[in-house]
Amino acid sequence: MDHLFDPLDVRGVRLRNRIFTAPMCQYSVMERDGVPTSWHLVHLGSIAAGGSSLVIAEATAIAPEGRISDRDTGIWNDEQADAWAPIAAFIAGQGAVPGIQLAHAGRKGSTWSPWGENGRDGSIPLDAGGWSTLAPSAVPYHGLATPQELDAAGIERIVGAFADAARRAVAAGFGMVEVHAAHGYLLHEFLSPASNHRTDAYGGSLENRARLLLRVVASVREAIGELPLFVRFSASEWADTGWDVDACATVAQWCADAGADLFDVSTGGNVPASIPLSPGYQVPFAARIKELTGLPVSAVGLITEPAQASEIVESGQADAVSLARELLRDPHFPLRAAHELGVDVDYWPGQYLRARWR
Repeated sequence: MDHLFDPLDVRGVRLRNRIFTAPMCQYSVMERDGVPTSWHLVHLGSIAAGGSSLVIAEATAIAPEGRISDRDTGIWNDEQADAWAPIAAFIAGQGAVPGIQLAHAGRKGSTWSPWGENGRDGSIPLDAGGWSTLAPSAVPYHGLATPQELDAAGIERIVGAFADAARRAVAAGFGMVEVHAAHGYLLHEFLSPASNHRTDAYGGSLENRARLLLRVVASVREAIGELPLFVRFSASEWADTGWDVDACATVAQWCADAGADLFDVSTGGNVPASIPLSPGYQVPFAARIKELTGLPVSAVGLITEPAQASEIVESGQADAVSLARELLRDPHFPLRAAHELGVDVDYWPGQYLRARWR
């Protein structure tokens, strides 16, 4: 059997193959209340039916001000959790593990959604429904409003909000939780000297800059019991900022000590940068973290072909691949990949068996 289709066991949960669905923001909560909708059911459910082993719901805000846009999903209240429950149940019913990415957008919050806003971008003004954003320091992201620096009480609220959201996720039926510490959002902002200019216990040294993330990981671990816990990192900012793959590997090891099981390795998002895009361009960062730590990782970034995905796993660069845009184009990519790689899988939906390649 091709190793891409070997099962993967994470903290006692068996994933049927090594193809994960990465979190993908849909900006589809038209009521702007954080409650997921039928769009999320169909979007995530169709991917689960297509053979992914793990389907991770989009960056889901732990607090209202933690949203990227006002159309984001949330899990800061029970109404939202109740709406997630049938989505998680449907994913599980297709044989995939339902996961959720818990997130706080930090200084990159309160922005117009990237579609359906008549071409507007940047920060939503307060008088148009926007909100004051939060960050480790009052340093704005390029082109966005200046955030408020989190004080000690605010940091405590963040830790508590992640834990509360994690408990709701378990109650809603999610089978794994990912902490979002990538792409320039709040936890990444604390990790990077480019955005963290603090002089207290949460700034300065790498240990201090990682303190909030480690507290969040520990609090989420306590909240979810023995479910798998992933952390998503940006392992490079594609700039000389002081946050790089070696520092990321160190923090990943600390996160593992605090209860994390696997690391979803991406790059970029915290500072403007010129990124040299090419097929699999982020895979070496996952491979480097795996090499330095021995910890399990998933790789992302322009992974679009079955043979390419297979080679990444077969070569040992990563334990799994996380696909995003390719699954938007083809939600049944895993089933097609199995056919192209000559692997017989037994999780075709019965309703689709007549379409199975022979």
